[in-house]
Amino acid sequence: MSSVYTRIVANCLFPVHERLKKHDTVAVKKAMEHSQWWSPDRLNAYQLQRLQGLLQYAGKNVPYYRRLFKAQGFDPQVGSLADLQKLPFLGKREIREHMDDFKAAGATDLARFNTGGSSGEPLVFFIGNERVSHDVAAKWRATRWWDVDIGDREMVVWGSPIELGSQDRVKAVRDKLLRTTLLPAFEMSDAKLDGFIDQIRAFKPKMLFGYPSALAHIAKYAQAKAIAMDDLGIKVAFVTSERLYDYQRSRIESTFGCPVANGYGGRDAGFIAHQCPAGGMHITAEDIIVEIVDKHGNVLPAGESGEIVVTHLATRDFPFIRYRTGDVGVLDDQLCSCGRSLPLLKELQGRSTDFIVAADGTIMHGLALIYVIRDVEGVENFKITQESLEYTRIELMTSATFTDESLELIRKGMVQRLGADVKVDVDRVDDIAAEASGKFRYVISHVTPS
Repeated sequence: MSSVYTRIVANCLFPVHERLKKHDTVAVKKAMEHSQWWSPDRLNAYQLQRLQGLLQYAGKNVPYYRRLFKAQGFDPQVGSLADLQKLPFLGKREIREHMDDFKAAGATDLARFNTGGSSGEPLVFFIGNERVSHDVAAKWRATRWWDVDIGDREMVVWGSPIELGSQDRVKAVRDKLLRTTLLPAFEMSDAKLDGFIDQIRAFKPKMLFGYPSALAHIAKYAQAKAIAMDDLGIKVAFVTSERLYDYQRSRIESTFGCPVANGYGGRDAGFIAHQCPAGGMHITAEDIIVEIVDKHGNVLPAGESGEIVVTHLATRDFPFIRYRTGDVGVLDDQLCSCGRSLPLLKELQGRSTDFIVAADGTIMHGLALIYVIRDVEGVENFKITQESLEYTRIELMTSATFTDESLELIRKGMVQRLGADVKVDVDRVDDIAAEASGKFRYVISHVTPS
């Protein structure tokens, strides 16, 4: 049962907070907690209704789609979900080349976001209040499956500069009221890990949330130091943004004495799927339509592996319609034993970011190096390969706006993170090949963390 403080936060403080931000999160979450029990037919009918609304709005108000629909003779009043396949896929290139044309006419309060680039090309895009409300509601519903509510103590192990940048006073107060504490996941030196463990033990979170690699590394360190972490009352460890491996799940569960709940999504594609206590990876079907396609773009049936393509139904201000995630997965044709009708993601095969080891032994999340490069002017694509503790190689595809100053900025950032004596070679190339699997990896480390 939730504490009195948690009930006050979930039922009073957080709803006020969301109304002040012009978000409909509370109403959306309440509706989702009903719709998850609908029959599959009713859920499909609701998806179609939402899809029709999104397509009609985009056709009238979004320049990119107004032109596209006219050129293709596409009628946004679709008669079935399958009609979505008449539209071409959306990739990062189209968004980057037509950024302003993806913004709906009259859209206000758009927030600028960008992806980390760990599982695809770094991308700048915008989201509106509708999208934020629905994404927060989806996560909120999923945590309640595990008896964790807004206001329960949450320890977030994360690495995005959005979260790790300077904290304004309002956000600091909000986090304190909501009882959310952030641990930076980039550096994993012994000193940092000692501090992380002390903070977790002192905070006694009800939920851990973060990268599986980072949580598993903290767990491994605690085990090596024989520090008990399973006596804190943690209900669940939610992991996301990377592929969850079985050894990571086992290590986290055994160390923290709680189950691990996998989550799949991204800043660009939204919260796509969350795991329930019965083990099913439930797709947020009220907001997300998932297609699995082969290398030729053909839609595959459940049980077959292919690229995950997402249509986010709450993105009228900046639509994501048939968006290629670059990830590889498999849909299930069965429902979960928990009784929810939300369709299942049977398997997620892509999405993994390596750790990087600095010369002094500091272990950092691979995103720490990605962030050095991704926003540098003139960089179109890149690949970072750590060959050894002493040598790292970077491949860059650049445009005409890339300068010597840009190159020096990258070298300086890499040396600051890896060590002053580390050799960093930067090669400007015409093309960067994907892996044999077809999945692109932006960071590869051949150094095994000790």
